[in-house]
Amino acid sequence: MAETSIHPSAHVDPSAQLGEGVSIGAFTLVGADVQIGDGTRIGAHCTIDGPTRIGRDNRFVGHCAIGGDPQDKKYAGERTELVIGDRNVFREFITVNRGTGGGGGITRIGDDNWLLAYTHVAHDCVVGNNCVFSNNTTLAGHVHVGDWVIISGFSGAHQFCRIGAHAFLGMGALTNGDVPPFTMVGSDSLGRPRGINSEGLKRRGFDAERIAAIKRAYRTLYVAGLPLAEAKQQLAEQARSSEDVKEMLEFIDHAGRPLLR
Repeated sequence: MAETSIHPSAHVDPSAQLGEGVSIGAFTLVGADVQIGDGTRIGAHCTIDGPTRIGRDNRFVGHCAIGGDPQDKKYAGERTELVIGDRNVFREFITVNRGTGGGGGITRIGDDNWLLAYTHVAHDCVVGNNCVFSNNTTLAGHVHVGDWVIISGFSGAHQFCRIGAHAFLGMGALTNGDVPPFTMVGSDSLGRPRGINSEGLKRRGFDAERIAAIKRAYRTLYVAGLPLAEAKQQLAEQARSSEDVKEMLEFIDHAGRPLLR
């Protein structure tokens, strides 16, 4: 692995811990209580504040503000953290804040995510693995995003919303409720469900039988016109033969905000 490289114009706090092969670009500031894993590259004009832990082989392209204080008036300077996994890509002008004491204290981002330019991840968010956040994606505080979620440009989620695994949010969708796994949210300001993310599921190896079961569950939940309690009863029957439907039902049963319907 290459040696650690720090540009002469960069400033790295003496307490920061840098792994092997880390590179720090011009005019970048790395603060106290920051850990950066092997092979991570940080471009020019970035700010990394602590307490922040960053894993291996991440890339911060430039002008990123990572690990800053939460944008929450209740924050009173308590120790909170940002934890980032491995192999993530952070493009230009991204902001990711640490957690808050009242929200669990930690903002988490998993592995293998792409966060494109001007994305904002607020305090206490939890982001899974293999997600793509397109330009200007905005997550308010306490949002939970499952694995393999794609969020299109200029879209966002209200605080405390959950977005289930394999969901897809269209361009400009503003989500103010929980989005079940596999669901596609329309490209409009209301952010209403518009079917399942069948193309994404095919690309990830879901066979026709699994996709058909998910479509049936979606119709039960959104097309049949059933009250939620009755729809859940039917989903429970369907879940006996489908782990994917079981995942949808478990998601609904642990709602944080009202289900997006």
